[in-house]
Amino acid sequence: MLSLDELLEMPCWILDILPKQVPPESPGQYFAVERYYRTHRREEIAQKKINLLLRLNCYLDLCLGEDRKQNPPPEQLAEAVRTQNALIFVSDALITSDPEDTSMTVYHPEEDLLALLRDLARGEGLYLWQPDHDVWSGE
Repeated sequence: MLSLDELLEMPCWILDILPKQVPPESPGQYFAVERYYRTHRREEIAQKKINLLLRLNCYLDLCLGEDRKQNPPPEQLAEAVRTQNALIFVSDALITSDPEDTSMTVYHPEEDLLALLRDLARGEGLYLWQPDHDVWSGE
């Protein structure tokens, strides 16, 4: 089993309201739109994240928090996603969810998990994409 620190250093994917990474030179108003969603659509986006995770838990064991509590009650998982920086372990992968963000980050997913996440994301009107490493890391 990989440690939290090891997982956070692994390649990641993004579960997001947008279909791909917004380039830094984009002429659009990404930050204004992001602020709008975080202010006015926060609960709706949180519910999409919760729905995705609960449906994922129908197929796979989920562990919540650093103590890796296996298959917490749905209400507990939902509360964590709504109120804290949630750590969700799935096999050897990690999903992080910040209540202030419109996305979740998936670290070290295997192909079968990616395929399942892609299908579940589509059902919630979300997208799964891999960030450009240079832009993501600030290099």
